[in-house]
Amino acid sequence: MRVTGERRKVAIIGGGVTGLTAAYYLQRSAQLNNLPVDVVLIESTLRLGGKIQTLRKEGFIVERGPESFVDYKNSVRELAKDLGIEQQMIPNNDGRTFVAVGSNLHPIPNLLMFGGLEVTSFITSGLFSLSGKLRAVGDLLLPKIKEDEDEPIGDFFRRRFGKEVVENLVEPLLAGTFAGDIDHLSIKAMFPQFYQLEKQHRSLILGLRKSGETLRNDHIERYQTFHNGLETLIESLSSQLDASSILKGVKVESIDRLNDGTVQIFSNNIAPIKCDAVIMTTPFNIAKEVLDHSGLFDGLPKMQYATIATVTLAFKQGESKKYKDAMNFFVSRNSDFAITTCTWCNHKWNDVAPEGYDLLRVYIGRVGDEAIVELSDSDIEKTVLKDLEKAIGLEEAPLFTVVSRWKESMPQYTVGHDKRMEEMKQYLYAEFPNVKLVGSSYEGISVPDCVLQGKNVALDLLKEMFELQNA
Repeated sequence: MRVTGERRKVAIIGGGVTGLTAAYYLQRSAQLNNLPVDVVLIESTLRLGGKIQTLRKEGFIVERGPESFVDYKNSVRELAKDLGIEQQMIPNNDGRTFVAVGSNLHPIPNLLMFGGLEVTSFITSGLFSLSGKLRAVGDLLLPKIKEDEDEPIGDFFRRRFGKEVVENLVEPLLAGTFAGDIDHLSIKAMFPQFYQLEKQHRSLILGLRKSGETLRNDHIERYQTFHNGLETLIESLSSQLDASSILKGVKVESIDRLNDGTVQIFSNNIAPIKCDAVIMTTPFNIAKEVLDHSGLFDGLPKMQYATIATVTLAFKQGESKKYKDAMNFFVSRNSDFAITTCTWCNHKWNDVAPEGYDLLRVYIGRVGDEAIVELSDSDIEKTVLKDLEKAIGLEEAPLFTVVSRWKESMPQYTVGHDKRMEEMKQYLYAEFPNVKLVGSSYEGISVPDCVLQGKNVALDLLKEMFELQNA
């Protein structure tokens, strides 16, 4: 490898999990390889962690933002191992999952279980009519689509399983997870594994049997978090960084490219920062504004984001044992509910609530239903309690309620997302080859996706800078 003595500076804009991971691996790899690199992390708010926020209150662990992750690529585990906190990772407990249709909760049938169609569970399910069940099994006979084009998630699954399965199972599971409209979200960007299964096996059910992929397991089981809350990861990352390299309360307003190939960052309240490279982890619309003076992304539309709220409520446990083994329920759009999901946190995880108490976490709001998030805390609480009474018969008043609003927080990978992102990369490289855009707006919105993007961009950037074989 070739390393010169000239010091390089890398600025990371955004102090969420993507930016923190990128900063950590930049500093760590620079130290291990003895590279002359200075890192500065710029965060517009006064705290780090982005949407990951854990409130520890009176023996309860309340997650204001995301509360878990599915770590299929082991990106979080590898990071936790590097940080020395791998032993603090914990899996979810077993529990039943339901879908609310009308005013009733129905156990989820194992339509897409490991190994394909689990017949008894599906046939006896009250979620679907007989005609709906027959239509779903038609996936075994239907041909695959001939065109190699992107399409909405809703259209994709309707083709394979029919309207009823989509309305009462697929839409609640996916929309409850991503707060999006499945008639606009991209199958290629959100669920490439299912897109490829149809191409390779024609039938999704047969493809699932052969591949081991499952819609159910992707979104209901095999969750993980950290002991004492997800913010444990943020706290560990922050503690490993050089405190003098972190700038909080600094809003980046624009970035210019200088004649010598470096870039200069202009912000609201500090002197311009000159650096050799920039990693932007902000939402795409913010990045677009920062780079807007160059006309760089004039050909690309703004990205859509869903506005949601999480509502966490603590209760003294009652006498009812009806849902003692329930983990969560998702809500069909055909239901008379304002909430979209509900999780019994103390069933899903150990040690998140004192003995004898329930901790329920509810999502409210999604694309097309953002206004409800603007209600007052008390009105949101009333709405949630009304829904919980209808759904599970809960009549007790909560000991406390925590409402957390997330305005335009969930990126919507609409049809054509992958193509737009490829165009974005081409535009960016032509004008700013040393500015990288990563984070939840681009190649996955989950915590593991963001961790993987942060690590990869850090290591790739060091290779570019110093022509390293192994950063």
